[in-house]
Amino acid sequence: MSPSFSGRATSALLYIDGVSKTFDGFRAINSLSFIVDPGELHAVIGPNGAGKTTMMDIITGKTRPDAGTVLWDGRVDLTHVDEAGSARLGIGRKFQKPTVFETHTVEDNLLLALNADRGVFATLMARLTSAQATRIDELLALVRLEDRRHDLAGGLSHGQKQWLEIGMLLAQDPKLLLVDEPAAGMTDEETMRTAQLLRAIAGDHAVVVVEHDMEFVKALDCRVTVLHQGTVLADGSLAHVSAVPEVIDVYLGR
Repeated sequence: MSPSFSGRATSALLYIDGVSKTFDGFRAINSLSFIVDPGELHAVIGPNGAGKTTMMDIITGKTRPDAGTVLWDGRVDLTHVDEAGSARLGIGRKFQKPTVFETHTVEDNLLLALNADRGVFATLMARLTSAQATRIDELLALVRLEDRRHDLAGGLSHGQKQWLEIGMLLAQDPKLLLVDEPAAGMTDEETMRTAQLLRAIAGDHAVVVVEHDMEFVKALDCRVTVLHQGTVLADGSLAHVSAVPEVIDVYLGR
């Protein structure tokens, strides 16, 4: 571990240090160091091929790094944890394309997420407990879908499906949400509402957002890490990283 990171290992929720990963001679991640604190909202930007997806794959156990430290909650070595294990630890991941149960109602989607360990039939046939009903009400209010509660998820707009899936992840009470390009394909209004949603989630949960839309990143108003060629090129506020000449050259100036 590098000296500047060693003191943060036990206090950070997610601690990555000196991580590298090569695929068929291509180094997708190159001595990457990255920290997420509990409850932090953190944006990750960078050009295509910068290593953003590979980093998330490593965090969630989909990909094993060749070298380096990936520590969860100061105690768990994530390099020995698979995808199911990372979910049980409290790491939730949302991919760019929303995956909801389109033939079920918005409410049922949240109920299925609450009871992820039970089968679909058993969950939908069981009587809703008062605790479950309260939690679903809370989630519907948070993702602003109260008025769509009884509508089929397939009838939602693209942005609303994204919000529903975020609600489904929150139903499992993760400590960390990894969110991949949530603003892609959204209207301007949906984009701003999504930024508001993610800001509301942060604090109770850590949220890492991978995004290309700079207006959206600006609306998040959070710490920003710029990746390039598998390593950190710059880190800090959006104003700070936007002024770094190397960031302008490889990303913002394009």
